[in-house]
Amino acid sequence: MSPFILAIDQGTTSTRAIVFDGSYHVRGVSQQEFPQHFPRSGWVEHDPEDIWRTVLETMRFALAHASVSLSDLAAIGITNQRETTILWDRETGKPIHNAIVWQDRRTADRCNALKAEGAEPGLTEKTGLLLDPYFSGTKIAWILDQVPGARARAERGELAFGTVDSFLLWRLTGGRVHATDATNASRTMLFNIRTGEWDDELLALLRVPRAILPEVKDSADDFGVTDPAIVGASIRIAGMAGDQHAATLGQACFQPGMMKSTYGTGCFALLNTGGDRVVSKNRLLTTIAYRLDGRTTYALEGSIFVAGAAIQWLRDGLGLLDRADQAGPMAAQADPHQDVYLVPAFTGLGAPWWDAEARGALFGLTRGTGPDEFVRAALESVCYQTRDLLDAMRRDWARAGETVLRVDGGMVASDWTMQRLADILDAPVDRPMVLETTALGAAWLAGRQAGVWPAEEGFAASWRLNRKFLPDMASEKREAKLAGWRDAVRRTLTSA
Repeated sequence: MSPFILAIDQGTTSTRAIVFDGSYHVRGVSQQEFPQHFPRSGWVEHDPEDIWRTVLETMRFALAHASVSLSDLAAIGITNQRETTILWDRETGKPIHNAIVWQDRRTADRCNALKAEGAEPGLTEKTGLLLDPYFSGTKIAWILDQVPGARARAERGELAFGTVDSFLLWRLTGGRVHATDATNASRTMLFNIRTGEWDDELLALLRVPRAILPEVKDSADDFGVTDPAIVGASIRIAGMAGDQHAATLGQACFQPGMMKSTYGTGCFALLNTGGDRVVSKNRLLTTIAYRLDGRTTYALEGSIFVAGAAIQWLRDGLGLLDRADQAGPMAAQADPHQDVYLVPAFTGLGAPWWDAEARGALFGLTRGTGPDEFVRAALESVCYQTRDLLDAMRRDWARAGETVLRVDGGMVASDWTMQRLADILDAPVDRPMVLETTALGAAWLAGRQAGVWPAEEGFAASWRLNRKFLPDMASEKREAKLAGWRDAVRRTLTSA
């Protein structure tokens, strides 16, 4: 059987399709951005039809770029932006509302009310999550309550819910398969990560009808085949995982204690804890890293809502740079005597703060502050936030102390940013040869299930280092910069 795998990597601001060969090399790639919608402050939406259109088009273009036909594919893997919530009509397949994106904060009041009722400890014990608008559960209820007739239709089984993976699977299979995998299910606030099932008490708490939920499968599993009337051929869909979980697999972080951090629109760090469901005392998340052959591997996760999005804001919102790849050289030119801090709480602060009402702030501005200092502050904010996550992980789990961080995502191409990350962490940072680790993880799941790619040990042996960044900053300077960051965060928190 052909070793070619097509990975669909559906992200927050763009969709990519990548064709990998049996040596894990990229043979063809296509990427398309799509519009972001901001109906109100703190609200973020996507048109699901934009997502679907870009998936079909990038699939076609990636195959053409690779000179590979549909019949050459052994399987398709899907990875996706997590928590983003879509409800659609089972009969027509049409969404009943725009997708509510993971960044969206519109249900903050509902989450606060549930916290006041004492609901968070029980929810956290079952899901490993916190009661936050970030996750899907309150988004589902909001749509059902706001769209006329939607709640009654949902209870009659006329509607389907899914995160983006489920929606794409439904469309690709012509409405024949309504399923998700355990990693995506674990991000809904509805899934018990100990029992591996949807939880009736959580469904009742968040007012979500069971009839709309997808079947939950392993991350490498039989997810059906594409409808030839839609795609052009019947191709097996054999792998599925949320983007951060897929990146963990793509980085071959199969052993407990291994950690990866992905720097895209946001930043997400996952620390493999094996079969241990570590309960965080520092407001990190306990999540399912992946589920293979019915066995669940857990992780501690820290979520930063704004990473690359800060550079996108400087580019598109303020016009301080023309291209994202200018950020590193601009930061290197910044005045070293100006301590400018950006707390990028554009949609609230994530771990370990979890302040949905916080908003972005800049500190330390002078008359001499210019574009270079703004850009450096944006890049450093990602490094500081990663340090906050690593410190919290070390407090939660002793085995995190000696972790070497494997990094991926668009921002890691910048040598300046990765060196500053190592300096702020005071720890090594490993950048792999293959930076498309999220798509590679989805491809590996599909290839493993299809029997054309190796299992964990064989795949891990293929991981290759591009460059190791070692800390090279004086400890006094590091501690001074961290103290300035912590003061800036304290001033930004609404609870401060």
